[in-house]
Amino acid sequence: MKWAIVLCGALFSAASANAMEVASAEMANGASLAPAQVYSKCGGGNVSPSLSWSGAPASAKSFAVTAFDPDAHGAGWWHWIAFNIPAPVHALPANASGGGMPSGSVQGENDFGDVGYGGACPPSGSGLHHYEFTVWALDAPTIPFDANATGAKIESYLESHAIAKAKLVPVLER
Repeated sequence: MKWAIVLCGALFSAASANAMEVASAEMANGASLAPAQVYSKCGGGNVSPSLSWSGAPASAKSFAVTAFDPDAHGAGWWHWIAFNIPAPVHALPANASGGGMPSGSVQGENDFGDVGYGGACPPSGSGLHHYEFTVWALDAPTIPFDANATGAKIESYLESHAIAKAKLVPVLER
């Protein structure tokens, strides 16, 4: 029994040391989003944040990025869906959604009805909203969706083909 506990602890430490991580110059976990990342119709700049990721499995064939607000409208709100990001890419610059996405990448339709990034815009008085920016390492070089893909359509596919993922969760309240 003692060996099993030691072995489990060693395996957990090794897994934790190799966990995928995501970072951003504009955002931090639990910190308020900057006006630049707020939707333009809510007075913001509607600029997608920079993202960089590390620790992805070597077997990752592509990446996807999503931004989702689970606190919105009971079912949540998709702010960004980007996929078919080539495996060698491990970062997106600020405003990548506005024209700086890697070659071959596809952006889907957010819940505002636009293709690309749609910034945070919680209704006034609706409380604190959490924005889950997730980078997904996928087992396929491309996925069978186009720019008409919505978060609701693509989520189960991402879940079933993810070999790793990392989240960054800033917040906003208006």
